[in-house]
Amino acid sequence: MRIINDPIYGLVKIPTETIFELIEHPFFQRLRRIRQLGMTHLVYPGAHHTRFHHAIGAMYLMGEAIEVLRSKGHAITNEEAEAVTMAILLHDIGHGPFSHALEDSIASGIRHEELSELFMDRLNRDFSGKLSMAIQLFRNNYPKKFLHQLVSSQLDMDRLDYLNRDSFFTGVSEGVISSDRIIMMLDVVQDELAIEAKGIYSIEKFIVSRRLMYWQVYLHKTVVSAECLLINILRRAKELSKNGVDLFGTPALKKFLSAGFTKKDFLNDESLLNTFAELDDSDITSSVKVWSKHEDKILQELCRRMISRKLFKIILQNEEITPGLLHDLQAKIKTSLKIKDEEMNYFLLTGKLVNNAYSTRHDKINIVFKDGSVKDISEATDTLNIKALSEPVEKFYVCFPKMD
Repeated sequence: MRIINDPIYGLVKIPTETIFELIEHPFFQRLRRIRQLGMTHLVYPGAHHTRFHHAIGAMYLMGEAIEVLRSKGHAITNEEAEAVTMAILLHDIGHGPFSHALEDSIASGIRHEELSELFMDRLNRDFSGKLSMAIQLFRNNYPKKFLHQLVSSQLDMDRLDYLNRDSFFTGVSEGVISSDRIIMMLDVVQDELAIEAKGIYSIEKFIVSRRLMYWQVYLHKTVVSAECLLINILRRAKELSKNGVDLFGTPALKKFLSAGFTKKDFLNDESLLNTFAELDDSDITSSVKVWSKHEDKILQELCRRMISRKLFKIILQNEEITPGLLHDLQAKIKTSLKIKDEEMNYFLLTGKLVNNAYSTRHDKINIVFKDGSVKDISEATDTLNIKALSEPVEKFYVCFPKMD
């Protein structure tokens, strides 16, 4: 029995030989070189953990959940157990460099979940069909819907792991949840996951922790500023490449810089997935270092700011950014940086952040009571905060260079 020593859970057993072979595959090993939290290390210096860490942790929690559900009389065959474990292990395999930060920058119109499916299809061929059930579960095409919910829902093993893991590596204690207790309270009612009523307070804490972690970590304004800067670096590099400028870069990165690949291209050209699999954080970081001395002043300025952590100032507010504020900022930026009007969109960025800790419009978190009745957590709780957290919160931002 092979084991991995995880900083959150201790010794994690790899349950089957096929799962071990999946972990050993180059597609999966690539996750060691992709940060879980993108640019968050620029705010929380400890946040250098990777997608590999997270996938192993989610795999461990899945094993715990399977044991609990079996102990409560729910039939899960060994084949189903291996399949659902494979599905959670590979759920993030489609992430590109810096995870969510560059979701639409490397390739447009294709999300990491769709790329994960393409990787799983390819691996299924390499493993002679051993991932067929895992893919069915991942796509929610398997008869036992609760197994899919363990992989993707508002109470899946993905969320239970990343909250505790991201809290640990950032040092933000507000994200710590009782994942072991939540899993112990898991049950299945009418083919849907549910939580026993005595676990309701752990679920309340889980939802509150999600809200706090989004504002303090995932949507932290300085993290948003850093990600905006990185996105614009890639945008400028792509523009230069398409105009014939030969930029430094690895072969894989240069291929994605010079062409605007979409989902259709991935479906029509199998080799493109192999090229994407060669990309990781190091392709971007090494290029940014070199580009900081490029003759193009826009690319040089953006990259210089990134490597020296001279990030854009960001204003975050509840109301939309007014045209008057944008006009004033444009005038100051143009004078300070001596840039042209058509270059302004590299230095003045606006957007909207949405924090939705729990949504009653999607698959719900069900609470099952001793009499067999089931209620949604927002109806079952006596805490007003949970009802309030069921509504999304929007904030608007504008990013721009600091000016003396």
